[in-house]
Amino acid sequence: MQDRQAHRSARARISEHRRVVVKVGTRTIVARGGRPDERRLSALVDELSALRAGGREVVLVSSGAIGAGVAALGLSRRPSTLPGLQVAAAVGQMRLMARYDKLFSERGVTVGQVLLTHDDLRHRVRHLNARNTMMHLLDQGVVPIVNENDAVSVDEIKFGDNDQLAALVTMLVDSPLLVMLTRTNGLRAPALGKTASAAKRTRRVPYAPRIDEQALALTWGAGDPLSTGGMASKLLAAQAAADVGAQVVIADGRTPRVLERVLAGEDVGTLIGDGATLDGRRRLPSRKRWIAYFHRPQGTLVVDGGAQQALVERGRSLLPAGICAVDGQFDIGSVVTVRTREGKIIARGLVDYRSDEIEKIRGRRTADIARILGEKPYDEVIHRDNMVVFE
Repeated sequence: MQDRQAHRSARARISEHRRVVVKVGTRTIVARGGRPDERRLSALVDELSALRAGGREVVLVSSGAIGAGVAALGLSRRPSTLPGLQVAAAVGQMRLMARYDKLFSERGVTVGQVLLTHDDLRHRVRHLNARNTMMHLLDQGVVPIVNENDAVSVDEIKFGDNDQLAALVTMLVDSPLLVMLTRTNGLRAPALGKTASAAKRTRRVPYAPRIDEQALALTWGAGDPLSTGGMASKLLAAQAAADVGAQVVIADGRTPRVLERVLAGEDVGTLIGDGATLDGRRRLPSRKRWIAYFHRPQGTLVVDGGAQQALVERGRSLLPAGICAVDGQFDIGSVVTVRTREGKIIARGLVDYRSDEIEKIRGRRTADIARILGEKPYDEVIHRDNMVVFE
């Protein structure tokens, strides 16, 4: 009963949100041959335009450029090489945006294209520039259409898939809601019951306050030749967005009026996150979100139980005495992961020392730093102001 009440309360909060990020996957808007599916695109634009007309601000994160490029180039399958993917993206992005522009224009809505790489959001100045641009677009009543800049992306600066990009865009524009449209109606779990027929069936999971190992274990299924993200990717992205206070709904993009129903608080798809952090009790400041989620950690610091307690329970800085091991090579100012000896990740932060220096001073008192290194620019390895502790 308590879980049902929590689910109802969480769904009810959705109707209050005035800004929404909608992520649409390749399989939802691109037909099997790779060409944009005109019927589904038109239905999607109808719904997004209705949200705008109703006074909501909308950001669209759209996949489909590479799939559209595959069709335009007459290829039989998605390219497997980086240059091939870049060419398909360059050709397909124009075609996809042309369709969006035409469809939105017919409904009186102006759109703007925003192409990003992970490097754009990792670099603090470019991060702020991207945020300012998107906020100004929303202020002007424009619908930003965001995609990864696949034409110039390489492995080092790629997001991995648009699920991760959608979560980061949700944080970038402070959206309280992310709706991920796919071809399944949310997370599936084994059907209840002990019969042979029940063992072969699955049921929809309507609500998950957060994503844990048990939820991730439910994900399975073969990939699609035109897409990159699977359910596990969506759940990880959803949890990242939920960690900073957003609610996430994973729903079937083919369902009629799916966005209208989600925004009305109906039980559609899988809802992740209760939205309770939106009252400001645990709202993560923008800079700390940037540290925690917009970087790829360059290394790992393993800490003992005393350091874990100091970080998690008392909000202290990380001192060298509590560090047991250093993994990876990194420079001053790099983002690293902090984990326990048991492997649990408890924090991320910007280091004040290089990895080779930390190796020399780990397990030692702060007073010993100057003697060991010849200088002591900082007392701590990671200052608490430059660290995000995960609960």
